[in-house]
Amino acid sequence: MKKDQIALKVVETMMAQDYFSQWLGIQVESVSPGNCRLSLTLRKEMLNGFGIAHGGIAFSLADSALAFASNSHNRKSLVIETSMSFTAPAREGDVLTAEAEEVNLTGRTGIYYVTVTDQENKKLAVFKGIVFRKPDHWFPDAE
Repeated sequence: MKKDQIALKVVETMMAQDYFSQWLGIQVESVSPGNCRLSLTLRKEMLNGFGIAHGGIAFSLADSALAFASNSHNRKSLVIETSMSFTAPAREGDVLTAEAEEVNLTGRTGIYYVTVTDQENKKLAVFKGIVFRKPDHWFPDAE
């Protein structure tokens, strides 16, 4: 199996059991080893008291992109540290896209940057995540 096919199979397997991402309405736009692009449409129940997207929504979208990108190498990976900076608000009906990019990968850890944008490609947030890579594989026979 090719690496892109393995990456997609891993993400499909994870997403099938990720009820929170499903509830958010996250769509997998693309995936390749070390990278992932996701999107969601902001619903009324995702807004805070100011009528803008609750920060947890953008964080959750970025966190899911990190999870999928880091696991896409067929190694089970777990988040050990994250940080996020918000640069602009989003409102009901906006389509948020999170694009995770692998910055560094070793046998034990990975570092990823995730950019969250809206439908006009306006940058809404930047996210950094570090993962621990377990020795376990999602699909041991796919190597």
